[in-house]
Amino acid sequence: MAAPSASPTVVQVKRTFAAPREKVFQAWTDPGIMTKWFARCRDCPPAQIHEADPRPGGRYRITVVDDKGKSYRGSGVYREVRPPERLVFTWSWDHDDYGDSFVTVDFRALGESNFTEVTLTHEMLPERALEDHRKGWNECFDMLQAAVAGKP
Repeated sequence: MAAPSASPTVVQVKRTFAAPREKVFQAWTDPGIMTKWFARCRDCPPAQIHEADPRPGGRYRITVVDDKGKSYRGSGVYREVRPPERLVFTWSWDHDDYGDSFVTVDFRALGESNFTEVTLTHEMLPERALEDHRKGWNECFDMLQAAVAGKP
């Protein structure tokens, strides 16, 4: 897959997690862990993971509820799955008309430590969706840290 462009339709989030790379990768592919952090805001109920088949061509389907009680459904197809290094998948919300965007997540072990750097690149978003996705992914990453640390 090509390197992300400098296009304004890209959101990139980079964060270091206090957990081994395998555990952080698992949090992106295990539905039981995904419900704790994936596509959620801080004050929202757990996501519902209807399907998560992390293999090339496999699908995921989710429902999330925002802090006002409104439901949103999202789905996509896994394009690349290389445990524990990389995930690439499409991203689409049922309520939006902009079609598929693409998410690439790279997991890098930091030396011999139990720290993992995660770089998420979300491409092909319409300009009107950039700020919502930037905010959303940052909130997700906040909750991901708690999920990989075993906190509720």
